[in-house]
Amino acid sequence: MSSVVVVFPKEEDAKSIRNLLMRNGIEVAGVCTTGSQALSCMDGLASGIVVCGYRFRDMLYTELKGQMNPGFEMLLLASQRILAEKGPDGVMAVGMPLKVHELIDTINMMEGALRKNRKKGRARSPREKAVIAKAKGLLMERNHMSEEEAHRYLQKCSMDNGYSMMETAEMVISLM
Repeated sequence: MSSVVVVFPKEEDAKSIRNLLMRNGIEVAGVCTTGSQALSCMDGLASGIVVCGYRFRDMLYTELKGQMNPGFEMLLLASQRILAEKGPDGVMAVGMPLKVHELIDTINMMEGALRKNRKKGRARSPREKAVIAKAKGLLMERNHMSEEEAHRYLQKCSMDNGYSMMETAEMVISLM
């Protein structure tokens, strides 16, 4: 099971979400009220899910997302208005008012994806890692992408076309 970190500016809100998750069989590794507390909590964990609100005392959810460990995914709980205006990029979202079954189903789906990614990540050979890194480097250089953007681009192309990351990386290298 993945580690879940709950981050809301009001401690009582964070504890309510933690209690709701725990009643539904989801273990919570930490409850935080600031983004910096959440980052400290994540330091001791390999991967997991950050369940959070839109704004904390010290940063917005986008800033936290940008500083999170790559093994973590974010689930934003926000009003429909905020979700419609901002359209969280690369972040899963559940609209408020909160529907418990929707929250639990989304976390379970995210945990399944993290588990699958961990299994895939362990199976990569040094050669595969080198090829993927080379493809990401080319994408970063030629398309002015960040490493995360290049990685997500390779992932998306792999999924869209039904190829492995390795095959997609080899195609990118051969095309460039």
